[in-house]
Amino acid sequence: MSEYFSLSECDVIGFDLDHTLCRYNLKETSRLIYESFARYLVEHKGYDKDLLHLTPATWDFCFKGLVVDLEEGNLIKLAEDGTVLRATHGTKNLSTDDIIKHYGPKREWKHFNSLNTSYTRSAKYYFYDNYFDLPGALLCARVVDMLNKRGAEITSDIWKDIVAAIDHNYNTSAFREDTGTYFPSVKCCPGSYLQPCSDAVKRWLRSMKNSGKILLLITSSHSDYCRLVCEHILGMDFEELFDIIITNALKPGFFSLVPQQRPFRTLVNDVEDSEGLPSLEKPGWYSQGNWPHLHELLKTMSNKSEPKVVYFGDSMRSDMFPACSFGKWETVMIVEEMEGEGVPRANATPSNSPTPSEGPVEKKGKFEDQGMKSPSAVSNQWGSYFVDVQKNEGEETQSLTWCCHSIHTYSTMAIPSIEAIADLPLDFKFQRFSSDKPITTGYYPRPPESLLKWEEN
Repeated sequence: MSEYFSLSECDVIGFDLDHTLCRYNLKETSRLIYESFARYLVEHKGYDKDLLHLTPATWDFCFKGLVVDLEEGNLIKLAEDGTVLRATHGTKNLSTDDIIKHYGPKREWKHFNSLNTSYTRSAKYYFYDNYFDLPGALLCARVVDMLNKRGAEITSDIWKDIVAAIDHNYNTSAFREDTGTYFPSVKCCPGSYLQPCSDAVKRWLRSMKNSGKILLLITSSHSDYCRLVCEHILGMDFEELFDIIITNALKPGFFSLVPQQRPFRTLVNDVEDSEGLPSLEKPGWYSQGNWPHLHELLKTMSNKSEPKVVYFGDSMRSDMFPACSFGKWETVMIVEEMEGEGVPRANATPSNSPTPSEGPVEKKGKFEDQGMKSPSAVSNQWGSYFVDVQKNEGEETQSLTWCCHSIHTYSTMAIPSIEAIADLPLDFKFQRFSSDKPITTGYYPRPPESLLKWEEN
């Protein structure tokens, strides 16, 4: 395999939507998601109203890549070999002795092999790898804190309640029926949460389409929410940019399940046809579906027996691992944490943004200037997303985190945002991740600070 990757060599360019093509205002969105989940627990499950009150400093706890160990009731951060690097019970840090008490002298988490080889969720653990459910980690920890304070027993019912809160806010009918807190809020003020794509990104998408590339949009969001988001970030004519749009794709199952289990369905007024399609015959907008049927259509459209596909996404569980492992696609991971470690943010100013003299379109977020940490920034409590110190039997060594190792394993390359590459020519050659290259290879436009420091040592 070539050490370089170029979009010009791809026949098909696919995108996830949320946190990939669409960037969110993470502070405002995270606050809204937390409130959506917490309000459900308070109003429907009788939890303490104190759950609704947060200080800006509380958000330092919110960190992507944590695993909830449901058997021990802890949140853990893992090294690339499954060693527990850091852990909390509730929001309280566990000491080295406490970690050893839970996970033994080698600090080994016993379910690591299962998670590391499948990236699926389980009754024994839950992996927080995207910003849509990440505030649930903070909520889960605060619930444990409250129960500990009361001396109450921590049972699996807590987790069932949190899953119910997620479902209440995100289920496929919630947007249409205005249930929960999340969708009604975004529908009311999309500009508070969604960042419009820059002109550069829109030109980039059009240039790929005009050069004969097949453009895909594959999202697990339902069609009604997808339409709201795309109209806001790309414009009312967004459908013209894509050959195929697939909503409610139910990733990662879209890639991993056999076609008979989840056929494509047509949509009428955002309602799925009850009859599944036996195959995918032509471009268009579809719901659910599966990778093998899509692959057959792409072969026809590209007139190639094995069209080369690249897929951009932000989730290891839903995008990178299944697209790479099952679809054998090239994968580009959006890693906003790179911006939290010194990688400059690309200019994403959309054409309809005001000049400084005009003032902001929307009122500045209420947490913007109060010291609230962005979930993509380095956490004081959890450290770097990429590198940490591994303590093992009295010795300290630097270790890649499991999240960082996963990026290197299942992604072709990593970028902080689509904007970071939108001004580059299609034949630009990016360096790939490679096991025989330095660990800093594969990040564009540059590696995060923690990996650069690793290389220096």
